Amino acid sequence: MNWPVNLQEPMSMPDPSFPIKVNFCGSREYGQVLFPHHWHRHMEFLYVESGEAMIECNAKPIHVQAGDLIVLNSHDLHQGISLSSELVYYALIADLQSLQSPSQDAVETRFITPMTQNRLIFHSYIRGDTGLQRCMEDIIDEFRDRRIGHELAVKSLMYRLLALLVRGYVDDLSDWRHTENRMRNVERFTPILQHIEQHYAEEMTIEQLAELAGLSRFHFSRVFRELTGRTVTEYVNQVRINRAEYLLLNTGMTVSEVAMAAGYNDISYFSRTFKKYRDRAPSDARAGRM
Repeated sequence: MNWPVNLQEPMSMPDPSFPIKVNFCGSREYGQVLFPHHWHRHMEFLYVESGEAMIECNAKPIHVQAGDLIVLNSHDLHQGISLSSELVYYALIADLQSLQSPSQDAVETRFITPMTQNRLIFHSYIRGDTGLQRCMEDIIDEFRDRRIGHELAVKSLMYRLLALLVRGYVDDLSDWRHTENRMRNVERFTPILQHIEQHYAEEMTIEQLAELAGLSRFHFSRVFRELTGRTVTEYVNQVRINRAEYLLLNTGMTVSEVAMAAGYNDISYFSRTFKKYRDRAPSDARAGRM
């Protein structure tokens, strides 16, 4: 079954002729889902100014703090959750085709084209690199001030940013066939992850999800675990517990009401599951808010 392309995150640009932008983002609520699991074809850079968050990239959780940079390559499956009541970060989104040369020069053939084709990818997590920090801050300032010629400055800074990444943070990508296969699976499983995010409080079976993907139960379960690092049950529970923790910390709902809203009809099972994923009881999580 072929899923429609519009199930990926759309990339709307204020200026289509200059497809690079910076979004100011933040959260004042601990446990808030900043963005659910999704992917996109463009590159994205998340730069944390203050606070903390958990960014999951290709099934690997990353605890980020002020000054940290997350690099999201094309087709990286990622999710974000706030771990702070005062989180501020910036999302730099770039269509690398805007950096391509009209002629096949060395920059184009050795770097830009391989990046657009996912044959040259970068480490997801970078901490303590002052050069990259300054570059990101300069790009943010250019978009904030928008002085004449800011497009020239941003484009030159993007080349600088990529040069620093090429020099110090290139991942070994020797198995290109494996990467191609993974990209196809990410596209195919995106609507499954979206379905779980939207219907987490409802009963759902592996058989139902496998049917949505057009796969056998066995094949579906294997690929799902490869992509997310979890079984289907573990993944659904993680989504439910994330939502439950958010409700406990940010609403006046009772523990029983939170359990029901998160999809647990049995409060004892909810309490055990919450403790398994958070190492504390739901009541203790609420007490920690006070």
